[in-house]
Amino acid sequence: MKTKALLVIFLLNSILLFTQELPPIITYPPEEYQADNQNWMISQSSDKTIYIANNSGLLEFDGSRFKLYYSPNRSVIRSVKVINDLVYTGCFMEFGYWKKNDFGLLVYHSLIPKLKEPLIDDEQFWNILEVGDWVLFQSLDRIYSYNTIDETFTVIDSETSRAKIFNIDNNVFFQQSDKGIFEIKNGNPILVSEDPILAKNLVMAIYRIDQKLLFLLEKGGFYYLEEDGLKKWNTEADKQLNEMNLFSSIQLSDGSFALGTISNGLYRIDKTGKTINAINKEKGLYNNTILSMFEDMDKNLWLGLDNGVSVINYDSQFKEYNDLKGEVGNVYAAKIFNGLLYIGTNQGLFYKEVNSLDSFQIIDGTQGQVWCLVELNGTLFCGHNKGTYVVKNNSASLICEFPGTWNIKKIEKDSSLLLQGNYEGLSVLEKRNGKWQLRNKLKGFDFSSRFFEFTDTNEIMVNNEYKGIFKLTVDPNLDAITNIQNEPANGFGSSLVLHDDTLLYTENSNQRILKYDHHQHNFVVDTVLSKMFYGPEDNLQGILIPDNETNKLWGFGDKNIIYTTPGKLSDLPEVVKIPIPLNFRRSLGITGFENISHLTDNTYLIGDSNGYTLLDLDKVKTKEYSIRITSAFKKSINAPRTDIPLNTEPEMAFKENNLEFSYSVPNYDKYAEVSYQYKLDGLNDNWSNWLSQPDISFENLSFGDYTFNVRAKIGDRLSKNIASFSFVIKRPWYYSNGAILCYFLFLALISFLIHKLYKAYYKKQHARLLKENTKKLKRKKLKAQRKIVEIKNEKLRQDITNKNRELAISTMSIIKKNEFLSAIRDQLKENADNPGIKSVIRTINQNINNGDDWSFFEEAFNNADKDFLKKIKKLHPELTPNDLKLCAYLRLNLSSKEIAPLLNISVRSVEVKRYRLRKKMQLQHESGLTDYILNL
Repeated sequence: MKTKALLVIFLLNSILLFTQELPPIITYPPEEYQADNQNWMISQSSDKTIYIANNSGLLEFDGSRFKLYYSPNRSVIRSVKVINDLVYTGCFMEFGYWKKNDFGLLVYHSLIPKLKEPLIDDEQFWNILEVGDWVLFQSLDRIYSYNTIDETFTVIDSETSRAKIFNIDNNVFFQQSDKGIFEIKNGNPILVSEDPILAKNLVMAIYRIDQKLLFLLEKGGFYYLEEDGLKKWNTEADKQLNEMNLFSSIQLSDGSFALGTISNGLYRIDKTGKTINAINKEKGLYNNTILSMFEDMDKNLWLGLDNGVSVINYDSQFKEYNDLKGEVGNVYAAKIFNGLLYIGTNQGLFYKEVNSLDSFQIIDGTQGQVWCLVELNGTLFCGHNKGTYVVKNNSASLICEFPGTWNIKKIEKDSSLLLQGNYEGLSVLEKRNGKWQLRNKLKGFDFSSRFFEFTDTNEIMVNNEYKGIFKLTVDPNLDAITNIQNEPANGFGSSLVLHDDTLLYTENSNQRILKYDHHQHNFVVDTVLSKMFYGPEDNLQGILIPDNETNKLWGFGDKNIIYTTPGKLSDLPEVVKIPIPLNFRRSLGITGFENISHLTDNTYLIGDSNGYTLLDLDKVKTKEYSIRITSAFKKSINAPRTDIPLNTEPEMAFKENNLEFSYSVPNYDKYAEVSYQYKLDGLNDNWSNWLSQPDISFENLSFGDYTFNVRAKIGDRLSKNIASFSFVIKRPWYYSNGAILCYFLFLALISFLIHKLYKAYYKKQHARLLKENTKKLKRKKLKAQRKIVEIKNEKLRQDITNKNRELAISTMSIIKKNEFLSAIRDQLKENADNPGIKSVIRTINQNINNGDDWSFFEEAFNNADKDFLKKIKKLHPELTPNDLKLCAYLRLNLSSKEIAPLLNISVRSVEVKRYRLRKKMQLQHESGLTDYILNL
């Protein structure tokens, strides 16, 4: 019993410890869900889809997108309740249910036709309740009980000013104005209490606590119904609630009560009546008027507001303190000390009591940048840009004016000394007469020393992001640096920390963590920690933060908060990753200045640029999420898109080969970011990159069988299922079997025709070639004949030439002979008196005038130029044989001197003959006889 009592006290203290910090809130304004402002009722289906009764109609939200369905008469939907796979709604003069069709779309079915009596004029249905096999629809005048088995109705008159009906352990209670509280039994209203308080005041809610009915009134009062009447339950929140008007209420799964007001937002009180928190527009709600509330399966509280929808993640491991007014600033350090929560920011040091709803107060004199809060030897130190403060309650004393104190650490060899890292080197604090004060600055080193650790009694390691690592040797009195060794810098965001007695150094640029080896006096790679903080999907961004109280080592990636704990079954550490959205990582401020401070037990404070966030490791749990395909569309060219049934494997025409799929994970956690990965079997067997958008489209798919697969990752955890959708894109008509057969026949016909055409073509070509070859042969034959003729002509020409040559030779021979004979004759004439000589002379004259010579010459001349003599005789018939002889000699182009011996006359006589021949031929004076004869 003591253990249970202590546990209850601990839980209550945990609730009260950080009452000003609020759970994460998600807001959906009307601009996002694209409907009217007011939201009257909220419900959830078994697949975690949220349904909201909105002024514009029924809103469906699957975690990724909103879809609006108009009421059948376009009136305001006032109520909604999901029962099994049906979504019941009520509106003006209408109620019924919605059911999803094969396309995943809701289709409305009215229940009004099943009523046996008409509705009352202007009746609106504000509430829907499920009790066993019955569904109750409540208006301001009646309750209509619908039996889902036999589909019959029972009607109960219940006039009230606000439709409120309550299911308490399957017992139905409702209020009638000025009459009190009734319970429905056997279809009839039975009076439970007519107490004036319950009859005259509007009852907002009825609960059963410890077997007693607990009534909540509009003015915020709680009353128990006991045997002797109503008893007031006094709560811590009575004073505030009595000044407000409530509009909605719900008891959450942890037993606490959420109260929605008309103009003051949300109040939450625990089962003992203590206020847990109050949330209004100033603290994150979108609107202060809460019309409806609903707790979903993941213990998120949904608020239907007068303007918008808000979701409060009450079960989240995170709580937020948002400095909306900028009064606190960027938080760099935090510490609980002596019952006060201190936070150090860029604006100063602030404090408040840990169990107080009060705002943070600044400690006078600490205005400026706070870098650290360190508790050492029972004293709280504040590292400040002005120096070092000692903090006591709500005041702080500046004990060291050496500017820019980054951090403060113990000096093991002397408990009265502390080592500080400052903007310009290292300094030593000393406790004298019970007070801390600056003793000295270590001489010989003036670089900024944000990260420093002792590696030995007289050796200090300092990391400067710009200058690198310094290994400093100090004198025994800690007065000066006697030796400095320096290694180059590794880039911005590196850190040097001591964790579990191991000195660690981060190299983010190389994605590794190094540890200091005291034997080698050098850093070596720590492969275990490197794999934990760097990986394919997320890497350490910034510095490592050791928590020596719990032996945890912290770091921040883009997608996760990463920390290690000592191994349970081995000496190797275990790693835990807490998913965070990317915008949370960005809110932490400058890379390299991340901070997380241990407060109590498993509660940590993470500073950010607008306040801080509390992390409760006890609430970190592994959740399973499911993904589903919510809709599928097909589209043809120049045509609107068409819904595809989700419960079939559709076959689509080839022209409908543009498809779009929508999918979602019903996740309503602000800190759980969802990303999606898909693949389309039949197109690509590889998964896509992780994407944030919950839809994908495919265009111009070829025909074939396809299966679309999609999965999700929430934080670093995969969804427990892969959603799939199979479909077929039919062959186009020109790829159908009939078309292929036609193509085959057509190709066969074309092949046949081509064969015939080719055959005819080649036959024609053959005939043409034969004809051409015949022509070629004829041309060759003619050419050969011409060649033969040419050869013959050439031979004739050669013969003529030879004849002419022979003629010339014979002519010259005659001429020579005649000349010779003439010469001999002339010599013989000198002795003419001698008879024997005369005889010789006569013989010579006979030879010179020998007719045989002319005959031989004539024959040779005719062979060479057979037509000449005939031709000239024909032209000049009056020519004598001697004239013809002269013409023949002239034809041979012989001169008068050459002709004279042939005719056995003198040259003068030849000239005379030529003259006579010209006259016979009647040649003009200017015409030459020889030229005329040669041209014939």
